Amino acid sequence: MRTLFRNARIYTHRDMGAPLRGDEHSAFTVYDPGAFVVREGIIEWIGPDTAGGGIDDDPDTIVDLGGRCVVPGFVDPHTHLCFAATRENEFQMRLAGADYMQIHREGGGIMSSVRSLRAATRETLLKRTLMGLKRSLSFGVTTVEIKTGYGLTTEAELRQLEVIAQAAKQVPQDVVPTFLGAHSIPEEFRDRRDHFVDLVVEEMLPAAADAGIARYCDVFTEEGVFTVAESERILTRARELGMELKAHVDEIVNLGGAAMAARMKCVSAEHLIAADDDGLSEMAEAGTIAVVLPGTSFSIRKPFARARRMIELGVPLALATDCNPGSCYTESIPFIVTLAVMQMGVPLEAALAAVTINAAYAIGMAESTGTLEGGKQADFIVLEGESPAIIPYHAGVNPVEEVYKKGVRLI
Repeated sequence: MRTLFRNARIYTHRDMGAPLRGDEHSAFTVYDPGAFVVREGIIEWIGPDTAGGGIDDDPDTIVDLGGRCVVPGFVDPHTHLCFAATRENEFQMRLAGADYMQIHREGGGIMSSVRSLRAATRETLLKRTLMGLKRSLSFGVTTVEIKTGYGLTTEAELRQLEVIAQAAKQVPQDVVPTFLGAHSIPEEFRDRRDHFVDLVVEEMLPAAADAGIARYCDVFTEEGVFTVAESERILTRARELGMELKAHVDEIVNLGGAAMAARMKCVSAEHLIAADDDGLSEMAEAGTIAVVLPGTSFSIRKPFARARRMIELGVPLALATDCNPGSCYTESIPFIVTLAVMQMGVPLEAALAAVTINAAYAIGMAESTGTLEGGKQADFIVLEGESPAIIPYHAGVNPVEEVYKKGVRLI
């Protein structure tokens, strides 16, 4: 079957063979009006909606998109969608003035989610994960990463991985699992943290690698969590076991995590609120993608990461929801784009690149998605307006009218 989609205002970036940097972030390709032909889920041809080219061929089906804006399906490269319970009480504590790290030190935060996940059944975890994926899809997310990290025992972390894999088989999105066993020091290891690092390195990581589910290993490098030295040890072992590397770094305190991520050749470094120019410059040299999470800054009322400066320094920029039950409970990529444009000064074109092609590179999916080009999956969304400007312009609502995965309309 060949389907011709026509009469669309198409906005996409070009895949340059590597994550976009600097001015490349803002280099839109626009077809207005545009059209594209899809065969068996793959874009066969894309170009102006005029006579000539691929549009002359006789398709089996023609879909008129009514002159609306079409962009690539959103890619969310940092989520924690597999959890057992929300933490609304902590949100209320933050509204009353409690600091996020204070809550964490007092046994809340990540440890609250650890306790609820360990007590939860697989069915509960699967149901909530599927609920989050369904909401994510409604906001135009066709490809998504999900991290573990709320188990912090070998059994519970493997259970999370298995639930993520099970959820991936039940949804139309592409789902990329990441192992984050080094998300926090669990309560039972509070006074012997070195033993927990040993557990991660000697037991958890080999078990996760044997399960064959997780593509990436992540670690939370932060004051009171894992030191740079501990993080390097964990990531080194993960690489030996065949995993690619990511790192939560410099979210609250600048420990030199950005430089560590660059030194370890991490695919991405995530958060980066406190990262300095030296660390960011090392990331630019290493090609490490900055996955910036403005929803988290908004939720915990911290400064926004310096995304414009990252672009100036040549760091590839991606944006993500960080959807989790504690510091940022949202599945809305349009909200994240709005924050980036309106609060961080990121150009609209760059914000779109950051939730499409660069986000795809951040989770190893750029060969199949992230742009609308020949040879890639026909993952695209139809917005209510004439251009991507509708996202921050019509703020606070969902601008996504239709969602297509491999050319099939899902919403």
